[in-house]
Amino acid sequence: MLSTTMVCAVPAAVPQAARAQETENNEHAQTSASEAPALPGLTWDHALELSYADQFSVNYYEGGYKLFTIEGDGEFLLVPDGEEAPEDLPDDITVLSHTPKSIYLVATSAMDFFCGLDALDHISLSGTNADGWYIDKAKTALEDGSIAFAGKYSAPDYEQILAAGCDLAIESTMIYHKPEVKEKLEELGIPVLVEHSSYESHPLGRTEWVKLYGALLGKEDEAEALFEEQASQLKSLENTENTGKTVAFFYINSMGAANVRKAGDYVSKMIDLAGGQYIFKDLGADEEGQSTMNMGMEDFYAGAKDADYIIYNSTIDGELKSLDELLKKSALLKDFKAVKEGNVWCLTKSMFQETTCLGDVIMDMHQMLTEEDPQGLTYLYRLE
Repeated sequence: MLSTTMVCAVPAAVPQAARAQETENNEHAQTSASEAPALPGLTWDHALELSYADQFSVNYYEGGYKLFTIEGDGEFLLVPDGEEAPEDLPDDITVLSHTPKSIYLVATSAMDFFCGLDALDHISLSGTNADGWYIDKAKTALEDGSIAFAGKYSAPDYEQILAAGCDLAIESTMIYHKPEVKEKLEELGIPVLVEHSSYESHPLGRTEWVKLYGALLGKEDEAEALFEEQASQLKSLENTENTGKTVAFFYINSMGAANVRKAGDYVSKMIDLAGGQYIFKDLGADEEGQSTMNMGMEDFYAGAKDADYIIYNSTIDGELKSLDELLKKSALLKDFKAVKEGNVWCLTKSMFQETTCLGDVIMDMHQMLTEEDPQGLTYLYRLE
């Protein structure tokens, strides 16, 4: 049992990369099913089928019991409403005594799943205030009071959380920097689940976390439909050859350095799946598994100046309105090939919160790479 202590090669063609990833993950799912955890007093029934995600699993047991495993984090047994947890359950399994009805949601990446599942009524508290949400439904809920702000991850309002009858806290991995907060919540009797979707290497693996929340809330069919809607976008590219066009994805931080994604990160993989080639394809993950790194502008210039396209990540410091705005961040950018050829794009600030949209983002990138003047894009816009 896992402890509950919380704490790139470029594909020659899109379909080969997609099929290889799906085959690998299907094999993982079959292995997980054959090695289903044995729980005292319960009979295993089946495992949740996953196509891309490898950071969680859900095993179903007769009588409606569900075991959630978060890779490297913990296990949670959801007990059907009105039933009891089995006796002699291992101590390292956290028991959820009923379907959560009053969640303190700190992980912003999970909110879009709840919106898509029409399940905002299960969230009573947020770790982000109204002005920090780019998801309209979440912002409205904070503004009209149906969801209350209960403090950010590092400084929650424990009295407010208790008064709301909170029965589950869903945290981001930032909680690892504040382990005392998790310990305090658990001391108060509130289970803590740490959201690991950002650890998925495949973009649709991140989207597939909707199935975890669907299982948690008894909305498996709705979750499957949401996931398939995005997966179908990728299937539509199955016969599309890679364009060979290179793409740099970055933002410039407050210290004047370029923050770039590492090869194998889900954003760089989105570029590959869209038919492009991520420019820093040899920038591997470090020992800590970080998906991004800061790079001095001179080094960034040397590595990305000849990229066919550049995409500025505006989710950090706000959306840019013009190319001049970008060039003010660094004089070196004016000499980039993509700047000279008018192939500078900006990512909308909502993308990293809208986790059910990644198939749509891949399609936007594909249009950017294959059409001279793409129209109707949702998550990308050209900087003029």
